[in-house]
Amino acid sequence: MEYEGILLGMGNPLLDISAVVDQEFLDKFDIKLNDAILAEEKHLPVYDDMTSKYNVEYIAGGATQNSIRVAQWMLQIPGATSYMGSIGKDKYGEEMKKNAKQAGVNVHYYEDDSPTGTCAVCVVGGERSLVANLSAANCYKPDHLKRPENWALVEKAKYFYIAGFFLTVSPESIMLVAEHAAAKNKIFTMNLSAPFICEFFKDVQDKVFPYIDFVFGNETEARTFSKVHGWETENVEEIALKISQLQKASGTHKRITVITQGADPVVVAEDGKVKLFPVILLPKEKLVDTNGAGDAFVGGFLSQLVQEKPIEECVRAGSYAANVIIQRSGCTYPEKPDFK
Repeated sequence: MEYEGILLGMGNPLLDISAVVDQEFLDKFDIKLNDAILAEEKHLPVYDDMTSKYNVEYIAGGATQNSIRVAQWMLQIPGATSYMGSIGKDKYGEEMKKNAKQAGVNVHYYEDDSPTGTCAVCVVGGERSLVANLSAANCYKPDHLKRPENWALVEKAKYFYIAGFFLTVSPESIMLVAEHAAAKNKIFTMNLSAPFICEFFKDVQDKVFPYIDFVFGNETEARTFSKVHGWETENVEEIALKISQLQKASGTHKRITVITQGADPVVVAEDGKVKLFPVILLPKEKLVDTNGAGDAFVGGFLSQLVQEKPIEECVRAGSYAANVIIQRSGCTYPEKPDFK
């Protein structure tokens, strides 16, 4: 099988500024654990405050980019993955390019005049909260996607992954890829990504939903999705099932919903049935932080999906990758995977 460029991701490339902080810091900026938000005016001092008070690490991040990097690492096939998004012409942008190259991902960044986007990763007790300042990442335009050298990546790919976060940036670019996937019987996958996406970007999310073949998310996002759609259920299995049964644009692929629940089993809904897959449990003392865990799960999952492996293998690979990443700071991994 030809794997070159088989998987394409599009999203917000952000540099994670990560530190172990305390509850007081979260309260000061009105930040909740296990949440992901876009920075408002009141959050802008977070970045400097963190850098001056805590020991910070700079790690290439951005949800989609993390997943693509992990898929690339799991596949160990040079050039199997590609990625597009917008960065700044600055040192953070250079750092991002260097990191992507090391990871073996074929990146086609749009380079904007605003600074490269950043994401404050506030870690307390191993759990994380994300505050993103998109900046350059917010400047991605469909014109970049339509350039022949970039659209060629779309033509080449057979699988697409876009985190829900990109819905706030360029729904038009997402629709172009989604419609291409449907027309060519390719697999289009997305992530619910955060409660705020399901709440405040419901209209754009609903518009692209018929095109999604695999929907990823965690239990909190699933419950928010249910609430916003008036389903009046908090039961994750029931919600996963309902999501999988929402209308599809093309009948070629049935929709499969994959919901992670931290240490609890992964919920997979397809064909009107729900299956539960237990995850690898990690002793608390081995947990470094959960930053990138969900992204890693998707990356591991996709690494097997593109090889046409059965769903249980995809879930097993996802759990393996997430387990590796939570034992390290941010979405980073050892040189080679040990997945058999």
